[in-house]
Amino acid sequence: MTCLLALDTSTDAGSVAVFYKGEVLEDFQLLPRQQAQALLPQIKGLLNKAGVALNQVDALAFGRGPGSFTGLRIAAASIQGLALALDRPVIPISTLEAMAWRAINEQGANKVLTLLDARMDEVYWCAWQAEQGLPVALVTEQLAAPEQVALPVVDTGLAANWTLVGSGACYAERLETSVTARLELQLPDILPSANAIVHLAYQAWLKGELVDAADAIPIYLRDKVTHGS
Repeated sequence: MTCLLALDTSTDAGSVAVFYKGEVLEDFQLLPRQQAQALLPQIKGLLNKAGVALNQVDALAFGRGPGSFTGLRIAAASIQGLALALDRPVIPISTLEAMAWRAINEQGANKVLTLLDARMDEVYWCAWQAEQGLPVALVTEQLAAPEQVALPVVDTGLAANWTLVGSGACYAERLETSVTARLELQLPDILPSANAIVHLAYQAWLKGELVDAADAIPIYLRDKVTHGS
């Protein structure tokens, strides 16, 4: 029976989730600058709650970015250490995809614009279409100034049926009117979560989309990162 362990520390939140016997348990906490200290106790506590031993885990998943430079390093290092110790494969999941999954499955969104605050007056962003409950990327994930964000024309053209999610909503006033005119709803509080990541990881598991621990690397999108990002 498949058992997956997922974690995410790409934002100020720290979350861990376990997929076992078709069910998901999650521990999600807002932990600004405390993820490194809290992560292992979270993992141990959640596994105990689920009644799962660490050696029962078949694969490990993590939010590979984009997101906080420090947070992504914490997640990648933790996953690599566990994967090497257990000799298990890793499933890297896009944090933007995880945000889109939450919008689709928790809010019933159909078309999703994910905006994550990248600081330095920039956002990490991508546009998604829901297909059978899963987000499908319509453009490549990008780092850009808010004014450079653009929505693709999908099906209904310029209809106002897009949902904007993520902390990058703080830049909403700087988006082009061609974007804001098509937004139906804004959900700035939706962050990446291990719950979303473990659901997406299960789909990747079924497809055999696994990597070795050495290939579990963060995706920053920004070539130059600054302290505190």
